[in-house]
Amino acid sequence: MSSRWYTYQKERFPLLKNGLLVGVFCISILLFSGLQSSGPALPGTLPVLAAMFSTLLIFFQLRVADEIKDYDADARYRPERPVPRGLVTLRELGALAFVAAAVQFAIAVATDVGLVPILVFVWLYMWLMTREFFVPDWLRRHPVAYMLSHMLVMPMIGLYVSAFDWRCLCNELPAGLGWLLAMSFFTGLVLEIGRKVKTASGERDGVDTYSALWGPARSAAAWAGCAIVAALLYLEALSYISIGLPGVLPALAASAIATLAAIPFIARGAELRASFEKAIEGASGLVTLCLYAGLGPLQLLLGD
Repeated sequence: MSSRWYTYQKERFPLLKNGLLVGVFCISILLFSGLQSSGPALPGTLPVLAAMFSTLLIFFQLRVADEIKDYDADARYRPERPVPRGLVTLRELGALAFVAAAVQFAIAVATDVGLVPILVFVWLYMWLMTREFFVPDWLRRHPVAYMLSHMLVMPMIGLYVSAFDWRCLCNELPAGLGWLLAMSFFTGLVLEIGRKVKTASGERDGVDTYSALWGPARSAAAWAGCAIVAALLYLEALSYISIGLPGVLPALAASAIATLAAIPFIARGAELRASFEKAIEGASGLVTLCLYAGLGPLQLLLGD
């Protein structure tokens, strides 16, 4: 990897951090299916790796779509970012996104051609996202609708990952999959809102944040609320594979983490130092990891 692409991934798409989240995300979804079937808990090493790599490429494509969509605002308000400062170009990123699509298509065909329609459906929705569903002005006037419409891609990605089990192994759709996909929607909201909760000193001109929209206290409360809803959805999904007490602990841990991280913002958000923003963002990742790790990997380890 050349030094400029290493710098780009470090700043805009950290492979280690994203790879860890994607790995836990994929294994959790595949185990949720596999633990309900009479066959193996996982579809096999190659399909698991294929699902993880293809999904990591989907998230990279989402990053590229954001770079294209936000270019004008970044050039004006955030010139230090890699694309505005000329480290990489939109043309290069677009070319990589198309190469990624070719790799994803080859993975789907090689694994099971039945994956292709689901993958194309995800691509189509991502394309609509880049076009802001052809109502960009309306969406920008309604930021909550903007956030929710874009976050719907998360359960679609979850469905694609799950198909590496039920489609490739000819299993039935796992019971309770809807709860798991709903949880993925809310964990997506946790990650999205969590990176846009700022202190008063952390706000920047031209940078849209939920704390600027709702205020630090309300945005932190909304973020924590999404984490708690995600934990409740986790418990609903968990009931299809386990009802043991250890499986409940990740939901309790996720709720506690979110609550503790949100309290300073709710109590005195306008007075906080900018360093507190990292606590919310870091807690977002911990909440997500807790819930996905508890839903599949923990059950496998416990032998439930």
